[in-house]
Amino acid sequence: MEVICLEDIAFYTLIERVVERIKEKSGAKIEKWISGEEAMKMLRISSKTTLQKLRDEGKIRFTQPERKIILYDTASIHEYLNKNAHETF
Repeated sequence: MEVICLEDIAFYTLIERVVERIKEKSGAKIEKWISGEEAMKMLRISSKTTLQKLRDEGKIRFTQPERKIILYDTASIHEYLNKNAHETF
């Protein structure tokens, strides 16, 4: 039996890719714009302040169709995560 070890970041990235692939294959539509709670879950953060900081610094795209409604672009979140990913040795 062979054991494969992954860092947690690599593991979660792999899981996200698998889930996206399954959704694409099953015909489930991946939402372009998601809520703040969903964005925080994707980024694995628990602070609304951190999410606002990412928004204010222009690191992730957002839209604000109404005063109290802010939606986040899933593609920009994936781009942000990939840009900050570190390659394994």
